[in-house]
Amino acid sequence: MSVAPADFDYVRKMVRERSAIVLDDGKEYLVESRLTAVARREGIASVSDLIKRLREAPQGPLQRLVVEAMTTNESSFFRDVKPYTALRQTVLPGLLRLRAAERSLQVWSCACSTGQEPYSIAMLLSDFPELSTWKVRIFATDLSSEMVQRARAGIFSQLEVNRGLPVAMLVKHFEKRGLEWHIRENLRRNLEFRELNLAGPWAGVPRPDIVMLRNVLIYFDMDTKRQILGKVRQLLRPGGFMFLGTAETTMNLDDNYTLMRADGAVYYQVKS
Repeated sequence: MSVAPADFDYVRKMVRERSAIVLDDGKEYLVESRLTAVARREGIASVSDLIKRLREAPQGPLQRLVVEAMTTNESSFFRDVKPYTALRQTVLPGLLRLRAAERSLQVWSCACSTGQEPYSIAMLLSDFPELSTWKVRIFATDLSSEMVQRARAGIFSQLEVNRGLPVAMLVKHFEKRGLEWHIRENLRRNLEFRELNLAGPWAGVPRPDIVMLRNVLIYFDMDTKRQILGKVRQLLRPGGFMFLGTAETTMNLDDNYTLMRADGAVYYQVKS
């Protein structure tokens, strides 16, 4: 049985207030499937009983579990390929020249999920030997505390490493332990993981040279998209770049970005 209309409205209002994520009409099936898993883990008989408990204690620990369950955590190594090709062949060589005097580079992975994006970036950066003497920082954040913990652990299943990860990189950067693959320590040293709600305050976020804001904006309403793009624009260092997902754009949201194309990828730079 699908979730009751009143329960669906309650959940999507709560999710929007907590995360700014919009659950459109027709997403009842998603609420039902995601919250069924939460109810099962928490020993609650049904989704309706779970939502009843939420109503009784709206600020309790169950609220976080529900909000995190409704976030999408799809990820793979070197997802969509072309942005990483652009990073390797065009963006990073240019930034290496631009930042040569200070020898510092910072990358922000805004919605890191289980960690494939920031670790993909770390692997890519490791192929630039000149960066071995630079101060390199990869700052990775996600709304979900569970995802941040999993990403920080750097442990992946065989199925996860099979998705997008070249065999040569698997052998070079991972260690097999039983049925799992562990990121090697030398790759982890420049990564920092933290829980962060993009629709909330950004206290402590460093000024990045590259922002990976990929496949995130599609879940927000127009006002939230504008706010996030505006905050990225203020934070991004001069000469830096922002990458969005293939279905995302700054068009009709923020006119202060210049669209750029290279190596089959589209990315953005703040207008000077």
